[in-house]
Amino acid sequence: MWGKLRSTMWNYRRVVFILLLPPLLLPLPIVIANKESCCAFVLLLMAIFWTTEVIPLPITAMFPGILFPALGIMTSAQVAMAFFKDFHFLLVGVSCLATSVQKWGLHRRLALRLVAAVGVNPAWLTLGFMSGCGFLSMWMNNTSAVTMVMPIVEAVLCQIQRVDDRSNEEPDQGHENHGLELSEVNVNTENETVGDEQNLPEETLSSSSSASSSVSEEADVTQQVACMTVPVKELMVGKAMCIGVAYASNIGGIATLPGTSVNLIFYEYLHQIYPDCNSINFGKWLALCLPISVISLFLTWAWLCWLFIDTDFRLLGQCDGDHSQRGKVTKKIIQEEYRALGPMSGQEQFTLVVFCLMILLWFTRAPGFIPGWASLIPHHSDYITDATVALALGILFFLVPAYGPSRKYESMISWAEFQAFMPWKVSLLVGGGFALAEGTKESGLSRWVSELLSPLGSLPPLATVTVACIIVTMAEGIRVNPLSVLIPATLCTSFSFLLPASNPPNAVVFAYGYFSIADMVKAGLGANVIGLPMVLLAVSTWGVPLFSLDRLPDWVPCFNATTP
Repeated sequence: MWGKLRSTMWNYRRVVFILLLPPLLLPLPIVIANKESCCAFVLLLMAIFWTTEVIPLPITAMFPGILFPALGIMTSAQVAMAFFKDFHFLLVGVSCLATSVQKWGLHRRLALRLVAAVGVNPAWLTLGFMSGCGFLSMWMNNTSAVTMVMPIVEAVLCQIQRVDDRSNEEPDQGHENHGLELSEVNVNTENETVGDEQNLPEETLSSSSSASSSVSEEADVTQQVACMTVPVKELMVGKAMCIGVAYASNIGGIATLPGTSVNLIFYEYLHQIYPDCNSINFGKWLALCLPISVISLFLTWAWLCWLFIDTDFRLLGQCDGDHSQRGKVTKKIIQEEYRALGPMSGQEQFTLVVFCLMILLWFTRAPGFIPGWASLIPHHSDYITDATVALALGILFFLVPAYGPSRKYESMISWAEFQAFMPWKVSLLVGGGFALAEGTKESGLSRWVSELLSPLGSLPPLATVTVACIIVTMAEGIRVNPLSVLIPATLCTSFSFLLPASNPPNAVVFAYGYFSIADMVKAGLGANVIGLPMVLLAVSTWGVPLFSLDRLPDWVPCFNATTP
């Protein structure tokens, strides 16, 4: 009987956890009985549910719509207004562009062109794929960028294996192969944990399945890599390429405001809390974060090459130095893949023009060092944001015909295609975060926390920023520029490299089966060591004059911390 009860409890452990957690936290709103404690109850409940993922993350994000009105923190109408922000318009516009990029194959052309330019050396190929994925993730969802690039990586690695099979029958005696032939091992033996999908969260599995479906569409991929028997060195090259693509999506995403949802959350949160703040725009953010992204990407590539490929960096000056049979055939395959795309279609050209125009309008709207084009609109320049640009250009894809007048009218993208590509989960998650932030402000919880943290004001600025990279704090109470705390905290959030479940791009790449969790942990530790110092360096050097981080700005409201 007890065994059956234990089995039942284990099968329904999620339900038991959901039922027991709220009563454990109820002393906060019942015993203390003020708005701050009620908001803390909601905050802790959502944080634990988000961390444990006992229910879908977007469902947890909608808790403020139920609990804030019930606890008297905000009305239902106020919560609804907090959910939908300028961020969502920006996300819609960027998703329209990303849908067109994927539909018409522009991502394949850009990625193959970049990979063909760097050569066929394994290290250079890794850098090419990382650069391509990093560039794409600057302008679209990180998960989308990974799912676009990974099928190309998969095809190249599969072709390398086919060349290896042929070369085993007819060995190349004329040239030395730099790094693609050693004794053979089985990928399944190397990665025994790869098939254990039960350890992955629900959205990770869905991301993985989308990646698998993308792979099945590649005509030249005839088998899954997890079933291959490959040389050790090729397996290590596959590890470096795949992990590099996952990391590059996160590193590239930090470079622009729309590059990742974390940046957009920061941008909207800042304007929600400080409506008069005009320090953050596309141009300034790019000036701060593009060097971080480029240097971090290059150093992470060097770390992965040293860790997995054992690259002799002195030989990398010879971009075409691999003259082995595999090197020649791999180069030929990449060139054939690019030629197979044919000339750039009109649809691709239009998508590329809109893409470039969106970047140009973002950068020149209000660059800061000169008046932007928004100043040409009298009395309404502050009304226009980056979301306005993204939405206006995104709508064009629903209006412009994809073909000439000889064919039936069809827009560049359809609603069904956009709906399938739009990250609705991200939209709900971000909305829940906005509502939670608004609740902490309305209840007074944020001010109470800032008062507790006021002793941090006596620390040196760099020490305060270092603490901010570990915990997100409210800087208003310690009388320093909030940007010096919020910017590094935002950027360091994107450096989640250790585990497949840390973010969807990691999970998508992990599902391809080239590496184990231990491989990602080892690689992620080095990538984290690279990312954190780069953020600290940027914020403490060129970020200071860029955002006036050395003084308290005028847009921060003054208040006495002792005032009730």
